[in-house]
Amino acid sequence: MARIMGVELPANKKCFVALTYIYGIGKTRAMEILKNTSVDMNKRVKDVTDEEVNKITKYIQDHFKVEGELRAEVNRNIKRLIDIGCYRGVRHRLGLPVRGQSTRHNANEERSKTQQDQDQEEEGTSRLISRRDEAWQKNPRARREEKY
Repeated sequence: MARIMGVELPANKKCFVALTYIYGIGKTRAMEILKNTSVDMNKRVKDVTDEEVNKITKYIQDHFKVEGELRAEVNRNIKRLIDIGCYRGVRHRLGLPVRGQSTRHNANEERSKTQQDQDQEEEGTSRLISRRDEAWQKNPRARREEKY
């Protein structure tokens, strides 16, 4: 198994597929890396020489942000949005969808996480409940009267 940028690449995968195991490298970037380092992309990771691994690692370090550096940058950007209090930052803080998705029928996971966080703060217990279920508990007739 080759180790590139602190990630163990699976030995039986082709190089361009194995490179996608590195955070920040997708299929297109993997092919670009292999083309520019003159490594055959259909070669298996177990057949790659140490010299080729060093070339790939050097190319990645010189041209891309990957793994911890990329994660840190993404987290800094999100923290910046939260600090300045813009709309996207508020959505991040509340755990709701950021990119304009509807929350009426979808985004249940994000909404239930928010509800779970609120419940933990209030009661000290973890309870997963949606807003609709909460309304039905208050008014059992609401379930029968609701139209789909």
